[in-house]
Amino acid sequence: MLVFTVLAAGSLVSAASTEANAEVDSVEGMTPRTAGDATVFADGRNSFSFPAANLLDEERTRFAIGNSFFKRNWVQAPSSTTARDGLGPHFIARSCGGCHVQDGRGKPPEILNRLNTEQPVDLLFRLSIPGVDSKHGVVAEPTYGDQLNNAAVDGVKPEGKIRIDMTPVQGQYPDGTPYVLQKPAYSFTDLAYGPMHKKIMVSPRIAPQVIGLGLLEAIEEKEVLFNAELQAQRPDAIKGMPNRVWDAYAQREMLGRFGWKANVATLAHQTAGAFLGDIGITSSLFPHENCTKAQKDCLRAPNGSEHGEPELSDKLFNEIVFYQATLAPPARRNVNDEVVLKGQKLFDQAQCAVCHRPAYTTGKVPFPALSSKALEGQKIWPYTDLLLHDMGEDLADNRPDFKANGRQWKTPPLWGIGLIPDVNNHKRLLHDGRAEGVEEAILWHGGEAEQSRNSFMSYSAQDRAALIRFVESL
Repeated sequence: MLVFTVLAAGSLVSAASTEANAEVDSVEGMTPRTAGDATVFADGRNSFSFPAANLLDEERTRFAIGNSFFKRNWVQAPSSTTARDGLGPHFIARSCGGCHVQDGRGKPPEILNRLNTEQPVDLLFRLSIPGVDSKHGVVAEPTYGDQLNNAAVDGVKPEGKIRIDMTPVQGQYPDGTPYVLQKPAYSFTDLAYGPMHKKIMVSPRIAPQVIGLGLLEAIEEKEVLFNAELQAQRPDAIKGMPNRVWDAYAQREMLGRFGWKANVATLAHQTAGAFLGDIGITSSLFPHENCTKAQKDCLRAPNGSEHGEPELSDKLFNEIVFYQATLAPPARRNVNDEVVLKGQKLFDQAQCAVCHRPAYTTGKVPFPALSSKALEGQKIWPYTDLLLHDMGEDLADNRPDFKANGRQWKTPPLWGIGLIPDVNNHKRLLHDGRAEGVEEAILWHGGEAEQSRNSFMSYSAQDRAALIRFVESL
């Protein structure tokens, strides 16, 4: 196994990494308990919607409250439903669950004759112009802000519409088997406030499944930095890099671990940012509506604030963060299946486990008020190094985000990937959902992952199927 082999070169590893070394050394184990004692054994439509199995009873009450406010729609202010009003003025979805359906993964809109037939809800578009902002990582587009919102409340214009053009990309395996990928191109129409900046940079981001986030947050920073240290010593192209970002909750720079470019450090910041950017709900972390100076109708629109307080109270915010932190990854399936076991070996031989690091033991949760001690000290199997990697020109968005450049993406966790079709009735993968399943996602890999893709392509059809079956068992 690759990771184990690298560790054999122990003289290259610093003494400070000894403890982390021991953790990586344990990837040989195979268990259905993806999240240790927090694992839930579930399949079907609700696979991603259960609390960690080891939560206390009182914590399950917090989970239920958070679940309610995560999934129910917010409405336009003023409304008699004062606890849920304040939607917009601009927005993409009316609830967190509008993008993360069943706590699962979003998908691009359906394509007909190579064009999208409806506006995306769970695929958002980050906007920026050249420049650096220490607390935002980027400089927002002056007229439209940091993302395009294609919906608005009554009396306010939606910012614009998204057009998606698909182009088929044909290829062939070394054994002669043909394949066709679909490459998206994005543009904006019906812009309500005039043209965008001439140097606009755009990054599409699909809504990922929200399982196991509290466990990822409890991975000790030294473990992630150790991943980078190990990869830096490799003779090949794989050189993962940590992102460093400003965190509005902690009020300091931290290791980035959430978002497609590891551009967010904490679940609290991620939650508050999504409430404001995607739903138009203010909080203590982001107390001002997301309207630019050019958007006069947005600035005039009523909001759901009472007496100057944020639309989302701190108490409810804490419960919603707690809910997401304690959503459990479901157990692995078919752990002892011979084809799955063969696929695991092929996965390792192709060097996939270098970036998709299998296992960790969690440390302390960073913010006890927003999470559970039940997540601490758990052996988990997320299959990610939480590092940024150059994924090649075909996947590049050419938009930086803090220390991430336009070709880098964070290694996404693979746990739960095989249950996405059960939960969300699709199998769209990668940062913009362009890949129809695991096979296409691998074929899109380039840059640092090009050698792994080439190894996969060199396998026989039977071996390729075994590797895919292993990934889908996670």
